[in-house]
This record gives sequence, C-alpha cells and structure tokens, in this order.
Amino acid sequence: MKYLVRFLLFFIVFSCNQKHEEVKQYQTNFSQQEQEIQTASRKIITDSYFGTLITIDQQGQPRARVMEVFAPEADFTIWMATNPKSRKVVQIENNPQTTLHYFDKNAMGYVSLMGKAFIVNDNAIKATKWKAGWDKFYQNQEEAYLLIKFIPESLELISIPNGFTGDEKTWQPHKVILKK
Repeated sequence: MKYLVRFLLFFIVFSCNQKHEEVKQYQTNFSQQEQEIQTASRKIITDSYFGTLITIDQQGQPRARVMEVFAPEADFTIWMATNPKSRKVVQIENNPQTTLHYFDKNAMGYVSLMGKAFIVNDNAIKATKWKAGWDKFYQNQEEAYLLIKFIPESLELISIPNGFTGDEKTWQPHKVILKK
C-alpha cells in the first residue's frame, strides 16, 4: 500500500511539473478576404517547388535552408524530408518554433508560414511520403530518412497580382491566423 501511495504522489508531482503544450485547432470560419489570402498563398506555395525552412539553433541564431516540400494539406500542414544527422533535426527537437517561407519572383509575391515543426520517424508514414528518386539521397529508407511535419499557426502574404500589397506605410503583409 505504501508503494502505491508513493507512486501516486510521484505521478501527481511529475504530472504537475510537465509542460503541456496547448493543442491549437485549425479554424474554419474565415472571412471572405482571409479565404482569398489563403487561396493566393496556396498558389504561391504550390508554384514554388522549394520552400525555405527557418529554425533556431542552440545559440538563438536563425538558420535557413532550402527544402523540397510536399504540397500543403487542407490546413496548410506541410511535410518535408531530411537526413536524421542534419542539424535541423536537433534544432527542431530543441525548439519547434519555425518559419517556412516561399518566394515567387514571377508573381511578385511571398508567403511566410509561422508555426511548429515536429520530427516524424514512423515507417508507415514515411512510406506514404517517399518520392521516386530519393534513394540517391537516402540509402536506407528506414534509418537514413526522417520526415518533418510543419504545422502553421499563421501565414503572411504579399501577392501583387491578387491585390495583396500589404500596408502602404509599414509594409506589413496580410495575415491570417490559421490555428486558435
């Protein structure tokens, strides 16, 4: 009985000290303008084969690298692949706050997605994301290949052809909160 009491006390203390991350839900009640911003953003993302993933290193320095990205899901979740030994893996594990940026020179626009990234090492999920030709980069699909799941909380857009030119004075881009 005393072991049960000790276990319960330990469990209570341990649970109270854990950082519980708030799970934000993708909102669905967007205004007409927010829907148009999302449509223009999705086009820039889709037309830009590459995105720039920005993480924060252990010294607090932002680190950017060009990534081959998958098309965004309905809620703008975006998947990427990486080598498990890449420095971005440790950076994401230490600080999931990340930005994914796309630039479209031809359309004179950009999209920045701000959110959190997570490392995924589930072989079933990895198999669904595997692309032909990746065997040149990842010799062992189970051990030399990880996924990054990027879940945006907000996006910012400038899209000249769509009339989203930002604030005239501050140049602040148009913003949509995706998760609340």
